[in-house]
Amino acid sequence: MAKIQSEQALAGAFEKEMSRLSRRRFLGYAGAAAGAMAGLAACTRQNDASARTGADGIDLGSGDPGILNYAYALEQLEAAFYVKVIMSPYANMSAAETSLISDIRDHEIAHREFFKNALGGAAIPALDFDFSTVDFGSRTSVLGTAKAFEDLGVSAYNGAGKLIKKADYLVLAGKIVSVEARHASYIRDLVSPNSFADDSIIDMNGLDVTNKPADVLKIAQTYIKTKLDGSNLPFY
Repeated sequence: MAKIQSEQALAGAFEKEMSRLSRRRFLGYAGAAAGAMAGLAACTRQNDASARTGADGIDLGSGDPGILNYAYALEQLEAAFYVKVIMSPYANMSAAETSLISDIRDHEIAHREFFKNALGGAAIPALDFDFSTVDFGSRTSVLGTAKAFEDLGVSAYNGAGKLIKKADYLVLAGKIVSVEARHASYIRDLVSPNSFADDSIIDMNGLDVTNKPADVLKIAQTYIKTKLDGSNLPFY
């Protein structure tokens, strides 16, 4: 049975792969990541994805593995969206926008492949998506959706942080959410200049908004055909 990587190896692998993933090099990521994710440690049988599909959908799992699968589901969603954006650019997409949105796509693919390889046999399967409400030929529609995804992703990582038990996983989540926040800031400024940190995402204490997994999944499920069951995730 494939196993979840030890916390120390997990942190090292993420650092290595993110540092190696430079502009336009994402195509070779999957193969490189597979090698970097070798040397897995033990995990419990109940986290094996093959036994976790029921009437309520795919069970994300419990504990830290469940949180990692929760993050993996969101990264799958974002990666699929940005791949489609670049495959069918909206009208009059500028060279600068193409370049920077391609970078965001590369980062999301890196995050997705990292979680997939780190979780091994405990990973949920590849998900199916529904982007029928998005007009990929419209800059307004694409950037509005991107803004919603990025803001949701940042709030999801913020909300999941207190549920993570292993310190190394928490450190990794902190590093990933900092990248997601950079994405959110860029997209928000494309939509509306100087809105990168307005009061819709920053509270009166100067802190990012947070969302619980149940609330995030309810919103994300709008775009995910595959039914997800987060009932066994840790909760507040």
